[in-house]
Amino acid sequence: MDAWEWDETLFAGAAAHYGTGRMPYPPGLADAVRDALGLDGTGRLLDVGCGPGSLTVLLAPLFAEAVGVDADPGMIAEARLKAPGIDWRRMRAEALPAGLGTFRVVTFAQSFHWMEQEHVAERVRGMICPEGAWVHIGATTHRGVETGEPLPLPAPPWDGIDALVARYLGPVRRAGQGVLPGGTKGFEEDVLARAGYAGPERIALDGGRTVERSEDEVVAAVLSLSSSAPHHFGDRLGDFEADLRALLREAAPDGRFAERMRGVEIVIWRP
Repeated sequence: MDAWEWDETLFAGAAAHYGTGRMPYPPGLADAVRDALGLDGTGRLLDVGCGPGSLTVLLAPLFAEAVGVDADPGMIAEARLKAPGIDWRRMRAEALPAGLGTFRVVTFAQSFHWMEQEHVAERVRGMICPEGAWVHIGATTHRGVETGEPLPLPAPPWDGIDALVARYLGPVRRAGQGVLPGGTKGFEEDVLARAGYAGPERIALDGGRTVERSEDEVVAAVLSLSSSAPHHFGDRLGDFEADLRALLREAAPDGRFAERMRGVEIVIWRP
């Protein structure tokens, strides 16, 4: 397949690795969203492309009801285990509004770039109540940021990890049954402006916190990615993981790493 099209294998097998491999959002994120939007525990939240529910669960206490939707069955299964009290729906964002009603806040985190953006922006706009907001959470949670500052432990050898993935899967980024030679879609803000949203309002949450990560956590981070999800490796998955662990042990024989967490940006749009 030369041009990538969405398919159900995009994150096949990755959901089970999210809880271990993805670093949590900063603790101040929920408070920042609450204060910016004047949330008071009423209204409804819709988290689109919710994955295993990391953001949904964090923000749900700010609302009377929360709904999370994701196209991947493994992600929804993990979310239901994590928080059975939330309404989890397996569906593509393109299928919205799907009779779900209206919402005070609709969130997207590490998800909108996989979607038919113009279509989703238009569908979701009609689901946001007049005083509501579209909230995009810009974050990278599988790896930290390189600052050049000393760390208390070795950093994961991400350049070597990327090279190992390329040795197994080829130099072009994999995604589902296809490849992404040009990466995922950008220009979200242009899409929302054309769809009639007003904004954006930006809130930056500083990173900078140093976290310790284990060998198992780094392995899980790699396998949580669409570009190196377990299904890509087929019957070579065991060989890949063995080579990955050997690479990590070479960098840190005791299996302990440190990374500096990245900052998070909250971007708010009004319908």
